Amino acid sequence: SITPAPNIRYEKTPGPFRACVARVAAFKDKPCDIIFIGDSITDRWLIPGKEVWEKRYANRHALNFGCFGDTTQNVLWRFDHMDVRELKPKVAVILIGTNNTRDNPQEIADGIKAVIGKTRALFSGVKIILVSIMPNQRAEDTMMAVNKIIKGYADDKTVFWLNLVPLMTPISTTTPDGKSDTNWKGIGPDHLHPDASGYQLWS
Repeated sequence: SITPAPNIRYEKTPGPFRACVARVAAFKDKPCDIIFIGDSITDRWLIPGKEVWEKRYANRHALNFGCFGDTTQNVLWRFDHMDVRELKPKVAVILIGTNNTRDNPQEIADGIKAVIGKTRALFSGVKIILVSIMPNQRAEDTMMAVNKIIKGYADDKTVFWLNLVPLMTPISTTTPDGKSDTNWKGIGPDHLHPDASGYQLWS
């Protein structure tokens, strides 16, 4: 979880990666005050979260550095292979780890710590908002265990903990075939990605 590695999706499904490269390129010689670092949950600020993004962050020189399918390893790789060194963000918002389903909670937490460390190394003096991994049906127990570890990374001086889990309360329903189903407030039908209301909660 701490070793930089490219994502096979960058070749098989290059669109999201190319879009991120283009977003970074658009900030060349322009101010970047906030950088949002993560996977598709961050990337999708520009789809279901677009209205909130345009209202709350676009005019604050915010860069979306999210990419579909990324793990902690992929973010570390992108930091090494994308042209971000000239950026000087004051704040970095980090939400990563939900795709590290092959790793155990401590390994995922170690990867998140590596992303924090790389962010600090690249962007001198940056303040970090570390966002909790959101509830999801795919690996709920694992990710909540990760949250218990990573909240300890906050020192309220350079790293600040933003826990979204209490806002995303469970919602129990019954499917048409009579099976019980659990989702969470702000999470879409795939039980993983936020819908528009989820991005509103995050903001």
